[in-house]
Amino acid sequence: MTGLLMAEALKYGDLIHLQNAYKNWGGGYLDTNSPSTATGGVYGVSTADGPNRGEGTGTWEVASADGKAAGTPVASGDLITLRNLYAAGSYLDTNGHAPAEQKKSGGKHDVHTAKGADRGTGTAEWRIFAQTSDPKDGTVHIGDSVHLWNVYGGNGGFLETNGAGPAAGLFEVVTNAYYNRAENVADWRISSA
Repeated sequence: MTGLLMAEALKYGDLIHLQNAYKNWGGGYLDTNSPSTATGGVYGVSTADGPNRGEGTGTWEVASADGKAAGTPVASGDLITLRNLYAAGSYLDTNGHAPAEQKKSGGKHDVHTAKGADRGTGTAEWRIFAQTSDPKDGTVHIGDSVHLWNVYGGNGGFLETNGAGPAAGLFEVVTNAYYNRAENVADWRISSA
């Protein structure tokens, strides 16, 4: 052993926060905020100043969409779901088209939460891609910067911040055709909750 601490692997069942890299990591934390107006939606999704705006609003449980067991390390490229811990819990989900203003810059789908991970085929399933990791063992680690790509319709787009958020929120969250349309808006850093 070299005495260096190895980065902790992200595992299925872990509770995490996701911080957006826009404006030098000033894009806020992925957060549920206000009841959803989308059909089948539970809460709207935006970013907030901190990971604990409300009890559980910025906390997400990582689960496998491919049946991998809790405690198994998450590999870069795995298909995951993210369950928000606010109230009864709900899943990060694409639901409806991105607003017209966001479509002008590649926006694809609006993002809300849903009661289950099966509201629509692939709407709550995300491929997680680490940009890099240490060690470079193919596993996603706590502290890694990742992209989250939705698989709805075979190409639901990359999770990003885009435009001003609602009251008590920083930025709106949608998916985009481009993996990083501007200023690291689709980069998300994982931290333990």
